[in-house]
Amino acid sequence: MFEHSEMIRLQQQKSFLRRGVSSCFSSYRNWFILLWVVGFGSVFLWQRNIVEGIKFFRFNVPRPIPRLRPHAFNLTDFGGVGDGVWMNTKAFEDAVAAIAKLGNEGGQLNVQAGVWLTAPFNLTSHMTLFLAEDAVILGVEDEKYWPLMPPLPSYGYGREHPGPRYGSLIHGQHLQDVVITGYNGTIDGQGQSWWKKFRQKQMTHTRGLLLQFMWCSDIEISNITLRNSPFWTLHPYDCQNVRISGLTILAPLDAPNTDGIDPDSCQNVTIENCYISVGDDCIAIKSGWDQYGIAYARPSANIFIRNLILRSRVSAAVSIGSEMSGGVSNVTVDNVLVWQSRRGMRIKTSPGRGGYVREIFYSNLTFDTVRVGIVIKTDYPEHPDDKYDPKALPKVENIIYQGLRGKDVRVPVRMSGSEEIPLKNVEFRDMNVGVSYKRKNIFQCSFIYGRAIGNVFPRPCENLALYDDYGRLVRPATKPNESTIDYDF
Repeated sequence: MFEHSEMIRLQQQKSFLRRGVSSCFSSYRNWFILLWVVGFGSVFLWQRNIVEGIKFFRFNVPRPIPRLRPHAFNLTDFGGVGDGVWMNTKAFEDAVAAIAKLGNEGGQLNVQAGVWLTAPFNLTSHMTLFLAEDAVILGVEDEKYWPLMPPLPSYGYGREHPGPRYGSLIHGQHLQDVVITGYNGTIDGQGQSWWKKFRQKQMTHTRGLLLQFMWCSDIEISNITLRNSPFWTLHPYDCQNVRISGLTILAPLDAPNTDGIDPDSCQNVTIENCYISVGDDCIAIKSGWDQYGIAYARPSANIFIRNLILRSRVSAAVSIGSEMSGGVSNVTVDNVLVWQSRRGMRIKTSPGRGGYVREIFYSNLTFDTVRVGIVIKTDYPEHPDDKYDPKALPKVENIIYQGLRGKDVRVPVRMSGSEEIPLKNVEFRDMNVGVSYKRKNIFQCSFIYGRAIGNVFPRPCENLALYDDYGRLVRPATKPNESTIDYDF
Protein backbone atom coordinates (compact mmCIF):
# COMPACT_ATOMS: atom_id res chain seq x y z
CA MET A 1 0.00 0.00 0.00
CA PHE A 2 2.78 2.34 0.94
CA GLU A 3 4.71 1.50 -2.21
CA HIS A 4 1.62 2.12 -4.36
CA SER A 5 0.94 5.54 -2.79
CA GLU A 6 4.61 6.46 -3.09
CA MET A 7 4.56 5.56 -6.78
CA ILE A 8 1.50 7.78 -7.35
CA ARG A 9 3.24 10.67 -5.59
CA LEU A 10 6.37 10.29 -7.71
CA GLN A 11 4.32 10.25 -10.91
CA GLN A 12 2.53 13.45 -9.79
CA GLN A 13 5.91 15.12 -9.09
CA LYS A 14 7.21 14.11 -12.54
CA SER A 15 4.03 15.43 -14.15
CA PHE A 16 4.40 18.71 -12.24
CA LEU A 17 8.08 18.89 -13.19
CA ARG A 18 7.28 18.37 -16.86
CA ARG A 19 4.64 21.11 -16.72
CA GLY A 20 7.13 23.40 -14.95
CA VAL A 21 9.89 22.71 -17.42
CA SER A 22 7.46 23.17 -20.31
CA SER A 23 6.22 26.40 -18.78
CA CYS A 24 9.79 27.53 -18.17
CA PHE A 25 10.83 26.81 -21.78
CA SER A 26 7.67 28.53 -23.00
CA SER A 27 8.54 31.53 -20.85
CA TYR A 28 12.14 31.59 -22.18
CA ARG A 29 10.81 31.31 -25.71
CA ASN A 30 8.52 34.26 -25.14
CA TRP A 31 11.41 36.25 -23.70
CA PHE A 32 13.60 35.28 -26.66
CA ILE A 33 10.92 36.39 -29.14
CA LEU A 34 10.50 39.67 -27.26
CA LEU A 35 14.24 40.31 -27.20
CA TRP A 36 14.51 39.45 -30.90
CA VAL A 37 11.74 41.91 -31.76
CA VAL A 38 13.34 44.64 -29.64
CA GLY A 39 16.76 43.93 -31.18
CA PHE A 40 15.43 43.97 -34.72
CA GLY A 41 13.54 47.18 -34.01
CA SER A 42 16.71 48.75 -32.62
CA VAL A 43 18.65 47.84 -35.76
CA PHE A 44 15.86 49.23 -37.93
CA LEU A 45 15.80 52.51 -36.03
CA TRP A 46 19.61 52.67 -36.11
CA GLN A 47 19.62 52.25 -39.89
CA ARG A 48 16.87 54.83 -40.16
CA ASN A 49 18.99 57.16 -38.09
CA ILE A 50 21.86 56.77 -40.57
CA VAL A 51 19.68 57.45 -43.59
CA GLU A 52 17.35 60.11 -42.23
CA GLY A 53 19.31 61.64 -39.39
CA ILE A 54 16.82 60.59 -36.69
CA LYS A 55 18.84 60.19 -33.52
CA PHE A 56 17.42 57.03 -32.00
CA PHE A 57 19.72 54.83 -29.95
CA ARG A 58 22.73 56.99 -30.63
CA PHE A 59 25.30 58.24 -28.21
CA ASN A 60 26.34 61.84 -28.86
CA VAL A 61 29.95 61.20 -27.97
CA PRO A 62 32.26 62.46 -30.76
CA ARG A 63 35.04 60.21 -31.95
CA PRO A 64 38.39 61.47 -30.69
CA ILE A 65 40.39 63.22 -33.40
CA PRO A 66 43.84 61.69 -33.82
CA ARG A 67 46.90 63.91 -33.70
CA LEU A 68 48.66 63.53 -37.06
CA ARG A 69 51.11 66.45 -36.69
CA PRO A 70 53.30 67.67 -33.83
CA HIS A 71 50.98 70.65 -33.33
CA ALA A 72 47.18 70.59 -33.47
CA PHE A 73 44.56 73.33 -33.31
CA ASN A 74 40.79 73.49 -33.36
CA LEU A 75 38.97 75.98 -35.55
CA THR A 76 37.22 77.28 -32.44
CA ASP A 77 40.62 78.35 -31.10
CA PHE A 78 40.53 81.08 -33.76
CA GLY A 79 36.94 82.21 -33.18
CA GLY A 80 35.19 79.74 -35.46
CA VAL A 81 31.47 79.15 -34.92
CA GLY A 82 29.83 76.13 -36.51
CA ASP A 83 26.24 77.30 -36.62
CA GLY A 84 25.92 77.57 -40.43
CA VAL A 85 25.45 81.36 -40.18
CA TRP A 86 28.67 82.85 -38.80
CA MET A 87 31.25 83.57 -41.51
CA ASN A 88 34.39 81.64 -40.58
CA THR A 89 36.75 82.90 -43.28
CA LYS A 90 38.98 84.80 -40.84
CA ALA A 91 39.11 81.82 -38.49
CA PHE A 92 40.36 79.59 -41.30
CA GLU A 93 42.85 82.20 -42.48
CA ASP A 94 44.22 82.78 -38.96
CA ALA A 95 44.52 79.03 -38.34
CA VAL A 96 46.40 78.50 -41.60
CA ALA A 97 48.71 81.43 -40.79
CA ALA A 98 49.49 79.91 -37.39
CA ILE A 99 50.42 76.61 -39.01
CA ALA A 100 52.53 78.35 -41.67
CA LYS A 101 54.66 79.88 -38.87
CA LEU A 102 55.58 76.40 -37.65
CA GLY A 103 57.64 75.75 -40.78
CA ASN A 104 58.58 72.18 -41.60
CA GLU A 105 57.15 70.86 -38.32
CA GLY A 106 53.71 71.63 -39.66
CA GLY A 107 50.38 71.58 -37.92
CA GLN A 108 46.90 70.15 -37.91
CA LEU A 109 43.62 72.07 -38.08
CA ASN A 110 40.63 70.20 -36.67
CA VAL A 111 37.17 71.13 -37.89
CA GLN A 112 34.76 69.78 -35.30
CA ALA A 113 31.13 68.75 -35.77
CA GLY A 114 29.04 71.66 -36.99
CA VAL A 115 28.35 73.67 -40.12
CA TRP A 116 31.19 76.11 -40.82
CA LEU A 117 30.20 78.73 -43.40
CA THR A 118 33.17 80.29 -45.18
CA ALA A 119 34.40 82.15 -48.23
CA PRO A 120 37.36 80.66 -50.14
CA PHE A 121 40.64 80.29 -48.24
CA ASN A 122 44.15 79.00 -48.95
CA LEU A 123 46.09 76.18 -47.30
CA THR A 124 49.79 76.06 -46.45
CA SER A 125 52.57 73.46 -46.65
CA HIS A 126 53.03 70.73 -44.02
CA MET A 127 49.38 70.97 -43.00
CA THR A 128 46.62 68.51 -42.20
CA LEU A 129 43.00 69.65 -42.40
CA PHE A 130 40.93 67.14 -40.41
CA LEU A 131 37.13 67.06 -40.72
CA ALA A 132 35.45 65.37 -37.78
CA GLU A 133 32.31 63.31 -38.10
CA ASP A 134 29.33 65.59 -38.87
CA ALA A 135 31.64 68.49 -39.71
CA VAL A 136 30.59 70.48 -42.80
CA ILE A 137 32.68 73.19 -44.43
CA LEU A 138 30.04 75.17 -46.32
CA GLY A 139 30.97 77.47 -49.18
CA VAL A 140 29.27 80.84 -49.26
CA GLU A 141 26.89 81.14 -52.21
CA ASP A 142 27.45 84.78 -53.17
CA GLU A 143 30.21 84.84 -55.80
CA LYS A 144 31.31 88.32 -54.70
CA TYR A 145 33.21 86.53 -51.91
CA TRP A 146 35.04 84.31 -54.43
CA PRO A 147 38.32 85.77 -55.77
CA LEU A 148 39.06 86.01 -59.47
CA MET A 149 42.21 84.31 -60.77
CA PRO A 150 44.07 84.38 -64.10
CA PRO A 151 43.27 81.66 -66.63
CA LEU A 152 45.27 78.46 -66.32
CA PRO A 153 48.43 78.88 -68.43
CA SER A 154 47.76 75.64 -70.34
CA TYR A 155 44.23 76.79 -71.22
CA GLY A 156 44.74 80.46 -72.10
CA TYR A 157 41.06 80.98 -71.43
CA GLY A 158 38.73 80.81 -68.47
CA ARG A 159 37.29 77.55 -69.81
CA GLU A 160 33.71 78.90 -69.94
CA HIS A 161 34.44 82.59 -70.58
CA PRO A 162 37.51 84.56 -71.72
CA GLY A 163 39.54 86.28 -69.05
CA PRO A 164 39.69 85.64 -65.30
CA ARG A 165 38.04 82.68 -63.59
CA TYR A 166 36.70 82.23 -60.07
CA GLY A 167 39.06 80.47 -57.67
CA SER A 168 38.26 77.42 -55.56
CA LEU A 169 36.68 77.19 -52.14
CA ILE A 170 39.81 75.52 -50.74
CA HIS A 171 42.97 76.38 -52.64
CA GLY A 172 46.69 75.71 -52.59
CA GLN A 173 49.60 76.87 -54.77
CA HIS A 174 53.28 75.84 -54.65
CA LEU A 175 52.67 73.69 -51.57
CA GLN A 176 54.25 70.51 -50.29
CA ASP A 177 52.96 67.86 -47.88
CA VAL A 178 49.27 68.71 -47.52
CA VAL A 179 46.64 66.31 -46.18
CA ILE A 180 42.86 66.72 -46.14
CA THR A 181 41.23 63.83 -44.29
CA GLY A 182 38.78 63.03 -41.54
CA TYR A 183 35.92 60.90 -40.30
CA ASN A 184 33.91 61.41 -43.49
CA GLY A 185 33.24 65.07 -42.83
CA THR A 186 31.88 67.09 -45.76
CA ILE A 187 32.98 70.00 -47.93
CA ASP A 188 29.87 71.43 -49.59
CA GLY A 189 30.16 74.08 -52.32
CA GLN A 190 26.46 75.01 -52.40
CA GLY A 191 26.59 75.00 -56.17
CA GLN A 192 22.84 75.31 -56.74
CA SER A 193 22.85 79.09 -57.25
CA TRP A 194 25.87 78.83 -59.58
CA TRP A 195 24.19 76.15 -61.71
CA LYS A 196 21.04 78.23 -62.00
CA LYS A 197 22.95 81.33 -63.14
CA PHE A 198 24.97 79.24 -65.59
CA ARG A 199 21.83 77.79 -67.17
CA GLN A 200 20.34 81.27 -67.41
CA LYS A 201 23.58 82.57 -68.99
CA GLN A 202 24.11 85.08 -66.18
CA MET A 203 27.73 84.15 -65.42
CA THR A 204 30.48 86.39 -66.80
CA HIS A 205 33.41 84.29 -65.53
CA THR A 206 34.11 80.58 -65.31
CA ARG A 207 32.52 79.13 -62.18
CA GLY A 208 34.56 78.30 -59.08
CA LEU A 209 35.85 74.86 -58.12
CA LEU A 210 35.56 73.11 -54.78
CA LEU A 211 39.22 72.07 -54.28
CA GLN A 212 42.18 73.04 -56.43
CA PHE A 213 45.89 72.43 -55.93
CA MET A 214 48.32 74.07 -58.36
CA TRP A 215 52.04 73.28 -58.67
CA CYS A 216 52.01 71.18 -55.50
CA SER A 217 53.58 67.89 -54.43
CA ASP A 218 52.86 65.18 -51.89
CA ILE A 219 49.13 65.77 -51.58
CA GLU A 220 46.73 63.35 -49.87
CA ILE A 221 42.95 63.69 -49.82
CA SER A 222 41.09 60.86 -48.09
CA ASN A 223 38.01 59.78 -46.16
CA ILE A 224 35.82 62.84 -46.72
CA THR A 225 32.72 63.73 -48.73
CA LEU A 226 32.77 66.41 -51.43
CA ARG A 227 29.46 67.64 -52.76
CA ASN A 228 27.70 70.31 -54.80
CA SER A 229 30.71 71.95 -56.39
CA PRO A 230 29.87 75.00 -58.54
CA PHE A 231 32.11 73.59 -61.33
CA TRP A 232 34.76 70.84 -61.26
CA THR A 233 35.02 69.26 -57.82
CA LEU A 234 38.67 68.28 -57.27
CA HIS A 235 41.32 69.65 -59.63
CA PRO A 236 45.01 68.88 -59.06
CA TYR A 237 46.87 71.02 -61.62
CA ASP A 238 50.54 70.38 -62.50
CA CYS A 239 51.04 68.41 -59.29
CA GLN A 240 53.18 65.41 -58.39
CA ASN A 241 52.64 62.56 -55.97
CA VAL A 242 48.91 62.86 -55.36
CA ARG A 243 46.95 60.22 -53.46
CA ILE A 244 43.14 60.33 -53.43
CA SER A 245 41.37 57.59 -51.46
CA GLY A 246 38.08 56.86 -49.79
CA LEU A 247 36.19 59.86 -51.16
CA THR A 248 32.47 60.18 -51.74
CA ILE A 249 31.81 62.82 -54.41
CA LEU A 250 28.22 63.83 -55.09
CA ALA A 251 26.30 66.28 -57.25
CA PRO A 252 22.88 66.08 -58.90
CA LEU A 253 23.10 64.09 -62.11
CA ASP A 254 22.09 67.17 -64.12
CA ALA A 255 24.37 69.65 -62.32
CA PRO A 256 26.41 71.16 -65.20
CA ASN A 257 30.15 70.39 -65.48
CA THR A 258 30.47 69.04 -61.94
CA ASP A 259 33.34 66.67 -62.78
CA GLY A 260 34.46 64.54 -59.86
CA ILE A 261 38.27 64.35 -60.07
CA ASP A 262 40.30 66.00 -62.87
CA PRO A 263 44.06 65.34 -62.70
CA ASP A 264 45.49 67.93 -65.07
CA SER A 265 49.16 67.82 -66.18
CA CYS A 266 49.88 65.67 -63.12
CA GLN A 267 52.34 62.84 -62.54
CA ASN A 268 52.23 59.96 -60.08
CA VAL A 269 48.57 60.01 -59.10
CA THR A 270 46.58 57.29 -57.34
CA ILE A 271 42.77 57.41 -57.18
CA GLU A 272 41.23 54.51 -55.28
CA ASN A 273 38.29 53.28 -53.21
CA CYS A 274 35.92 56.11 -54.14
CA TYR A 275 32.23 56.48 -54.91
CA ILE A 276 31.44 59.23 -57.43
CA SER A 277 28.03 60.26 -58.80
CA VAL A 278 28.05 63.66 -60.54
CA GLY A 279 26.68 65.70 -63.44
CA ASP A 280 29.65 65.27 -65.82
CA ASP A 281 32.74 63.05 -66.03
CA CYS A 282 33.41 61.22 -62.78
CA ILE A 283 37.13 61.33 -63.60
CA ALA A 284 38.69 63.31 -66.46
CA ILE A 285 42.43 63.18 -67.10
CA LYS A 286 43.62 66.37 -68.80
CA SER A 287 46.82 68.14 -69.86
CA GLY A 288 46.00 71.47 -71.50
CA TRP A 289 43.92 72.87 -74.33
CA ASP A 290 45.11 73.21 -77.95
CA GLN A 291 47.96 75.65 -78.62
CA TYR A 292 48.12 76.72 -74.96
CA GLY A 293 48.54 73.14 -73.75
CA ILE A 294 51.08 72.39 -76.48
CA ALA A 295 53.15 75.40 -75.38
CA TYR A 296 52.84 74.57 -71.66
CA ALA A 297 54.01 71.00 -72.43
CA ARG A 298 53.22 69.29 -69.13
CA PRO A 299 51.88 65.74 -69.63
CA SER A 300 49.71 63.69 -67.33
CA ALA A 301 51.49 60.39 -66.65
CA ASN A 302 51.69 57.48 -64.24
CA ILE A 303 48.07 57.56 -63.09
CA PHE A 304 46.60 54.56 -61.29
CA ILE A 305 42.80 54.34 -60.87
CA ARG A 306 41.23 51.38 -59.05
CA ASN A 307 38.35 50.11 -56.93
CA LEU A 308 35.73 52.70 -57.85
CA ILE A 309 31.96 52.87 -58.23
CA LEU A 310 31.02 55.53 -60.78
CA ARG A 311 27.82 57.05 -62.17
CA SER A 312 27.37 59.75 -64.81
CA ARG A 313 24.07 60.16 -66.62
CA VAL A 314 25.43 62.98 -68.80
CA SER A 315 29.02 62.14 -69.67
CA ALA A 316 31.45 59.31 -68.85
CA ALA A 317 32.75 57.41 -65.85
CA VAL A 318 36.43 57.85 -66.81
CA SER A 319 37.50 60.21 -69.59
CA ILE A 320 40.87 61.08 -71.05
CA GLY A 321 40.65 64.52 -72.65
CA SER A 322 39.39 66.29 -74.42
CA GLU A 323 41.98 68.78 -73.13
CA MET A 324 45.05 66.54 -73.59
CA SER A 325 47.43 68.70 -75.62
CA GLY A 326 50.37 68.14 -73.26
CA GLY A 327 49.99 64.37 -73.62
CA VAL A 328 48.57 61.56 -71.48
CA SER A 329 50.43 58.28 -70.94
CA ASN A 330 50.86 55.30 -68.65
CA VAL A 331 47.35 55.19 -67.20
CA THR A 332 45.86 52.09 -65.53
CA VAL A 333 42.13 51.79 -64.79
CA ASP A 334 41.32 48.63 -62.82
CA ASN A 335 38.32 47.15 -61.01
CA VAL A 336 35.70 49.79 -61.76
CA LEU A 337 31.90 49.44 -61.68
CA VAL A 338 29.98 51.85 -63.90
CA TRP A 339 26.23 51.91 -63.38
CA GLN A 340 23.30 53.83 -64.89
CA SER A 341 25.60 55.97 -66.99
CA ARG A 342 25.73 57.44 -70.46
CA ARG A 343 29.26 56.22 -71.18
CA GLY A 344 31.83 54.01 -69.50
CA MET A 345 35.45 54.60 -70.57
CA ARG A 346 36.04 57.44 -73.03
CA ILE A 347 39.00 59.00 -74.85
CA LYS A 348 38.18 62.26 -76.64
CA THR A 349 40.36 64.52 -78.76
CA SER A 350 40.32 66.38 -82.08
CA PRO A 351 42.49 68.08 -84.73
CA GLY A 352 44.16 71.08 -83.12
CA ARG A 353 44.87 69.29 -79.85
CA GLY A 354 48.28 67.88 -80.69
CA GLY A 355 49.77 65.75 -77.95
CA TYR A 356 49.18 62.04 -77.51
CA VAL A 357 47.19 59.39 -75.63
CA ARG A 358 49.21 56.19 -75.29
CA GLU A 359 50.02 53.27 -73.00
CA ILE A 360 46.51 53.10 -71.51
CA PHE A 361 45.47 49.86 -69.79
CA TYR A 362 41.86 49.11 -68.76
CA SER A 363 41.07 45.93 -66.82
CA ASN A 364 38.28 44.35 -64.78
CA LEU A 365 35.54 46.75 -65.81
CA THR A 366 31.84 46.12 -65.16
CA PHE A 367 29.09 48.02 -66.96
CA ASP A 368 25.55 47.91 -65.56
CA THR A 369 22.93 49.77 -67.60
CA VAL A 370 25.25 51.90 -69.71
CA ARG A 371 24.44 53.48 -73.06
CA VAL A 372 27.94 53.17 -74.62
CA GLY A 373 30.64 51.13 -72.87
CA ILE A 374 33.92 51.98 -74.65
CA VAL A 375 34.29 55.24 -76.57
CA ILE A 376 37.10 56.87 -78.53
CA LYS A 377 36.16 60.08 -80.33
CA THR A 378 38.63 62.02 -82.48
CA ASP A 379 36.46 64.95 -83.61
CA TYR A 380 35.43 66.51 -80.31
CA PRO A 381 34.24 70.01 -81.31
CA GLU A 382 35.58 72.40 -78.62
CA HIS A 383 38.42 74.92 -78.92
CA PRO A 384 39.40 77.91 -76.75
CA ASP A 385 39.53 80.26 -79.75
CA ASP A 386 40.15 80.27 -83.50
CA LYS A 387 43.95 80.46 -83.15
CA TYR A 388 44.49 76.73 -82.84
CA ASP A 389 46.41 74.84 -85.53
CA PRO A 390 44.13 72.29 -87.25
CA LYS A 391 47.25 70.45 -88.41
CA ALA A 392 48.26 69.73 -84.81
CA LEU A 393 47.07 66.13 -84.81
CA PRO A 394 47.08 64.00 -81.66
CA LYS A 395 48.30 60.41 -81.60
CA VAL A 396 46.14 57.69 -80.03
CA GLU A 397 47.93 54.36 -79.67
CA ASN A 398 48.70 51.37 -77.47
CA ILE A 399 45.33 51.00 -75.75
CA ILE A 400 44.40 47.69 -74.06
CA TYR A 401 40.98 46.60 -72.76
CA GLN A 402 40.97 43.39 -70.73
CA GLY A 403 38.36 41.71 -68.54
CA LEU A 404 35.18 43.57 -69.54
CA ARG A 405 31.80 42.44 -68.20
CA GLY A 406 28.38 43.99 -68.35
CA LYS A 407 24.66 43.83 -68.78
CA ASP A 408 22.06 46.05 -70.40
CA VAL A 409 24.59 47.94 -72.54
CA ARG A 410 23.22 49.51 -75.71
CA VAL A 411 26.51 49.87 -77.64
CA PRO A 412 29.46 48.05 -76.05
CA VAL A 413 32.12 49.66 -78.27
CA ARG A 414 32.23 52.84 -80.38
CA MET A 415 35.78 53.67 -81.50
CA SER A 416 35.85 56.46 -84.05
CA GLY A 417 39.25 57.14 -85.57
CA SER A 418 39.73 59.13 -88.74
CA GLU A 419 42.08 59.27 -91.68
CA GLU A 420 43.92 62.10 -89.92
CA ILE A 421 43.86 60.48 -86.48
CA PRO A 422 43.86 56.67 -86.81
CA LEU A 423 43.67 54.53 -83.67
CA LYS A 424 46.76 52.31 -83.55
CA ASN A 425 47.55 49.12 -81.66
CA VAL A 426 44.20 48.75 -79.86
CA GLU A 427 43.64 45.39 -78.17
CA PHE A 428 40.64 43.61 -76.63
CA ARG A 429 40.92 40.52 -74.40
CA ASP A 430 38.39 38.59 -72.35
CA MET A 431 35.21 40.58 -73.01
CA ASN A 432 31.63 39.48 -72.41
CA VAL A 433 29.15 42.35 -72.35
CA GLY A 434 25.41 41.71 -72.45
CA VAL A 435 23.53 44.07 -74.74
CA SER A 436 20.13 45.69 -74.36
CA TYR A 437 19.33 45.63 -78.10
CA LYS A 438 19.98 42.73 -80.44
CA ARG A 439 21.47 44.43 -83.47
CA LYS A 440 24.41 43.63 -85.67
CA ASN A 441 26.13 47.00 -85.49
CA ILE A 442 26.96 47.22 -81.79
CA PHE A 443 30.77 46.90 -81.99
CA GLN A 444 31.36 50.09 -83.95
CA CYS A 445 34.72 51.06 -85.46
CA SER A 446 36.44 53.32 -87.95
CA PHE A 447 40.13 53.77 -88.81
CA ILE A 448 41.30 51.42 -86.09
CA TYR A 449 44.25 49.01 -86.18
CA GLY A 450 44.53 46.28 -83.61
CA ARG A 451 43.33 42.87 -82.49
CA ALA A 452 40.84 40.92 -80.40
CA ILE A 453 42.30 37.93 -78.54
CA GLY A 454 40.36 34.97 -77.17
CA ASN A 455 36.77 35.28 -76.01
CA VAL A 456 35.42 38.68 -77.06
CA PHE A 457 31.66 39.26 -77.15
CA PRO A 458 29.93 40.91 -78.94
CA ARG A 459 31.76 39.87 -82.09
CA PRO A 460 34.42 42.47 -82.91
CA CYS A 461 34.28 44.65 -86.00
CA GLU A 462 36.17 43.54 -89.10
CA ASN A 463 38.67 46.36 -88.57
CA LEU A 464 40.33 44.18 -85.92
CA ALA A 465 42.26 40.96 -86.45
CA LEU A 466 41.02 37.97 -84.42
CA TYR A 467 43.33 35.63 -82.48
CA ASP A 468 42.54 32.63 -80.31
CA ASP A 469 43.63 32.23 -76.68
CA TYR A 470 46.97 30.81 -77.83
CA GLY A 471 47.79 33.77 -80.05
CA ARG A 472 47.02 32.00 -83.30
CA LEU A 473 45.50 34.11 -86.06
CA VAL A 474 41.84 33.24 -86.69
CA ARG A 475 40.86 36.06 -89.01
CA PRO A 476 42.99 38.94 -90.31
CA ALA A 477 41.74 42.49 -90.21
CA THR A 478 39.91 42.97 -93.48
CA LYS A 479 38.59 46.52 -93.37
CA PRO A 480 40.67 48.66 -90.95
CA ASN A 481 39.50 51.95 -92.46
CA GLU A 482 35.84 51.09 -92.86
CA SER A 483 33.40 53.02 -90.68
CA THR A 484 30.52 51.32 -88.89
CA ILE A 485 29.86 54.27 -86.55
CA ASP A 486 26.16 54.90 -85.99
CA TYR A 487 25.44 57.82 -83.68
CA ASP A 488 21.70 57.43 -84.21
CA PHE A 489 21.75 54.18 -82.24
